[in-house]
Amino acid sequence: MHALTGFSLVSLLSFGYLSWDWTKPSLVADGPSEASEQPSVAPPQPPHIIFILTDDQGYHDVGYHGSDIETPTLDRLAAEGVKLENYYIQPICTPSRSQLLTGRYQIHTGLQHSIIRPRQPNCLPLDQVTLPQKLQEAGYSTHMVGKWHLGFYRKECLPTRRGFDTFLGSLTGNVDYYTYDNCDGPGVCGFDLHEGENVAWGLSGQYSTMLYAQRVSHILASHSPRQPLFLYVAFQAVHTPLQSPREYLYRYRSMGNVARRKYAAMVTCMDEAVRNITWALKRYGFYNNSVIIFSSDNGGQTFSGGSNWPLRGRKGTYWEGGVRGLGFVHSPLLKRKRRTSRALVHITDWYPTLVGLAGGTVSVADGLDGYDVWPAISEGRASPRTEILHNIDPLYNHARHGSLEGGFGIWNTAVQAAIRVGEWKLLTGDPGYGDWIPPQTLAAFPGSWWNLERMASARQAVWLFNISADPYEREDLAGQRPDVVRALLARLVDYNRTAIPVRYPAENPRAHPDFNGGAWGPWASDEEEEEEEEEARSRSLSRGRRKKKCKICKLRSFFRKLNTRLMSHRI
Repeated sequence: MHALTGFSLVSLLSFGYLSWDWTKPSLVADGPSEASEQPSVAPPQPPHIIFILTDDQGYHDVGYHGSDIETPTLDRLAAEGVKLENYYIQPICTPSRSQLLTGRYQIHTGLQHSIIRPRQPNCLPLDQVTLPQKLQEAGYSTHMVGKWHLGFYRKECLPTRRGFDTFLGSLTGNVDYYTYDNCDGPGVCGFDLHEGENVAWGLSGQYSTMLYAQRVSHILASHSPRQPLFLYVAFQAVHTPLQSPREYLYRYRSMGNVARRKYAAMVTCMDEAVRNITWALKRYGFYNNSVIIFSSDNGGQTFSGGSNWPLRGRKGTYWEGGVRGLGFVHSPLLKRKRRTSRALVHITDWYPTLVGLAGGTVSVADGLDGYDVWPAISEGRASPRTEILHNIDPLYNHARHGSLEGGFGIWNTAVQAAIRVGEWKLLTGDPGYGDWIPPQTLAAFPGSWWNLERMASARQAVWLFNISADPYEREDLAGQRPDVVRALLARLVDYNRTAIPVRYPAENPRAHPDFNGGAWGPWASDEEEEEEEEEARSRSLSRGRRKKKCKICKLRSFFRKLNTRLMSHRI
């Protein structure tokens, strides 16, 4: 009799689950407190979270921003969801990914400078609790497909050790779309496609965008919709090298600029991959209880086919073209759909937002720089965020015309930094390449190069803009509003007091793929890690001592600066 009663109760609960209307907005608002007051009603299942990150897609490179590139899937998903038109990311790959997975600014992870290079003994700090680890604690199954680019010199740095149950993708930042080879300098080449912690030699030859979409479909087909799922899909597209299946190139055969033609084909291929992922979500029963987030990782590289028009600058810069991101949220769970949000959102905000959606908790003790922006996105409320520290990079080449005096004696304006507070944005040091590049000039490039609008006042080291009134950064107000400049410099000082030392170690020859079976992968042992840390401490102490400069020291400094300039263009 007891067994029959139990069977009946389970049957009723199962019927209730299957017939539940997951699209009702009220279910999103239900929380643990409501469930505890009404124990007879099962709490709503946490939503499935699908985070799609594209690489180097420019602000102008999506259909709903007036692009000449076809992106019907992204246009439809954005139109039916919430477009984020005041959304910020970081100017290059590693910083954006680190802030997404930790919810912290670069100054709080030691990744303030450049990217993590393949031969550096460096990775996302191991003491940081990552977003997928938090979601695992909340009962989620977590999977990553695509580009990691957060370091791999030790096995502890790998995605499967940082919170992901499965991983298929590349560890470095710039691989061939078919062969998965990556060269980090002349003769320093290796294979980079991994499944879990093993090299996936057998998958070579498949175009990465299609391969990754197929893997996502396979995960969905083999997973139960009753268990909450986190899918992090970090497409390699549309980063260089510019490679695309031929059928996509044919659509853009009329484009005069070859780089733009290849780039456009890659974007449209990626758009179809997103369509296939969305279709799989619906086919396998995930869609009605899912939240799909789409984001670019930095601005487009204008000399490799990308376009950020009408924004100023490009990838690798702190102008809006480098840090204003493409972003939208598509979900049946949104309370207010089909709209454009002007709420201020930063990539660090996804960490607390998604943990909150999952039913997890974050506290002040977690030391996050992000905010829970779900009410702003779903309901149209005001964003809790009022400012963004874009970065403070003490290692970047100091601006020749910057000084402590130019910063009112409180900040050295030679240091590269950028901050936004309310409507105001301040840049100091060298913000990076600052031209405006209209899309119509691309077809005739480089013949029309000198017809571009050139960055004015190259001798300055401080810029101030009212971004709300002037999103294209055409009117510098630093001279007219010294009071605002001083106030924002003071905020930089406050942030800098909380910064940890930059971790940008020298490259290790042990990382060469020839020593690792021809593939990029972990190379350092615990003993080598201790040696690296000891060397770093020694270098830090030596900097604090005054030493007589020698010719070889000056020569090393020259080549270090030259390498930094070259790499800033490459990445």
